[in-house]
Amino acid sequence: MSFPQSDSTRPFLAWQRISDWATEHYRCRTFNKDEKIPARPGLLYLVQKGSVRLLGNAQANAVTKANSGDARMPLVASEEAFLGFVGAGQPFEVVAQPPFALQSFAHVDQTTVIWLYWNDLDTWPHFQKEVLDAFRRQHQRKLLWLSTLGQRRTIDRLLGFLTLLIDEHGEHCEQGYYLPFPLTHAQIGSAIGSTRVTVTRLMGKLRQAGMIQSYDENLICIPHGTDDWKLQR
Repeated sequence: MSFPQSDSTRPFLAWQRISDWATEHYRCRTFNKDEKIPARPGLLYLVQKGSVRLLGNAQANAVTKANSGDARMPLVASEEAFLGFVGAGQPFEVVAQPPFALQSFAHVDQTTVIWLYWNDLDTWPHFQKEVLDAFRRQHQRKLLWLSTLGQRRTIDRLLGFLTLLIDEHGEHCEQGYYLPFPLTHAQIGSAIGSTRVTVTRLMGKLRQAGMIQSYDENLICIPHGTDDWKLQR
């Protein structure tokens, strides 16, 4: 299998100038692994180094019958769902549209994030186009993600999910292509609508079938020769 580097991971043409500007204006910060990034809606964020993990949750109200009539009881936020990664050189933004909310976390140590106001981009019109093009590519990837999650069988959702992740973020190794940062079975389960136990069982089946391998102990690798189940880009 061949996983060419996705266009969405290429560095912005004006990246060095933006990085220097962010440092001068105190618009960059480095986070430790699993540290929450205090992102706010309406701002633009750029991952300078490392990887950012996006999570989503929804909060809803339930109407329950009581002796005195209908009573509306608030529910706590649902379990956070893994929504994907944003790698170095890529932009992201968070959305807060009730009942949905997004959160961002550093997925690896020394993850550095730059933040800007959207009108800051007026200073660099070419860079502004690069950012908008990157968001357009991310939107296309999300459509593939939704298509994968629509598969009826859990193992098909799992295969599609791993393929998309490694297709976008994978790095080459002797065996094939691997995801360069760890991902737990619980996180995978939250992304594909399954449980950690089911993901562990199905990952074992995929390993037995030679569809996936382990790389450097705890990283997921898709070996060469599995083109039959690779999704179209």
